[in-house]
Amino acid sequence: MAELAEADVFSSYVIRPDPADPRLSCEVEGVDQTGARVRTRVVSEKPLTLYLNAQEIVTMMTIGDHPGLLGVGYLLNQMMLRPDDEVTGADFDEELDVVVVRTTRRTDYEDKMRKRTLTSGCAQGTTFGDLMEAIEEVKLPAAQIRTSWLYRLTHVINLTPSLYLEAGAIHGCVLCEADRPLVYMEDVGRHNAVDKIAGWMFVNKIDPANKIFYTTGRLTSEMVIKTVRMGIPVLVSRSGFTASGVELARRTGLTLIGRARGKRFVALSGEERIVFDQDLAYVAEESARAHRKGASADD
Repeated sequence: MAELAEADVFSSYVIRPDPADPRLSCEVEGVDQTGARVRTRVVSEKPLTLYLNAQEIVTMMTIGDHPGLLGVGYLLNQMMLRPDDEVTGADFDEELDVVVVRTTRRTDYEDKMRKRTLTSGCAQGTTFGDLMEAIEEVKLPAAQIRTSWLYRLTHVINLTPSLYLEAGAIHGCVLCEADRPLVYMEDVGRHNAVDKIAGWMFVNKIDPANKIFYTTGRLTSEMVIKTVRMGIPVLVSRSGFTASGVELARRTGLTLIGRARGKRFVALSGEERIVFDQDLAYVAEESARAHRKGASADD
């Protein structure tokens, strides 16, 4: 019965992590604080070089899953792909660690690529200068997030088997609708996990207006920019905020909810979208099972 109940809990996922995939992590041996020999899992990390048509764009460090979606999402979030572009292919060469995204439109971003800004992600990414200007023009849709949805989402996501829980040293991002998690992506950098979801939304023509975006990582300016660029009105994290992330969320009208663990959360922007419909007496505190291996009290 417990197995059936757990399967039902995870039934809304279209894509979710596979921590048993041997390509994504490996077991290594070392010693613990007592000097005893231990074996532990660590995540894999490999380079992936992205081309847009014939032009080399960037080399990213990634765990290696969903390379086509990562490539498409990266280009979208860097404004190198347009929402109306026709993508004719996203081909991955496993031997060369190269993904080539092809479009019917001719592209040339040589000048744009000279203008890069290093992001605040723990696995360093890049963003291009005109992204800051672009989000000023975005009008996020009217939407709501019910606290009953929020508590249901955090409960299900925290129990979902993942590399985040198995090995740490990784970030997870989840696209949600109401109280249902739909797509859960992981990577060594939060920007890569976001880009995989953006790529999936583009390929499947997903409407962002009624979606909620969840991340295990900090709510930085980069996370806010990418969520706004995708047109998603609500961003949630189990972790904390940066001042620039809060400022940008307020400027763009994004609902920003952080420190969402157990009964607790804090909203620092867009609180008018929150509907407080959950009786907290029926909400459990976060279980130890949801704690990432090796994580501190605040990621």
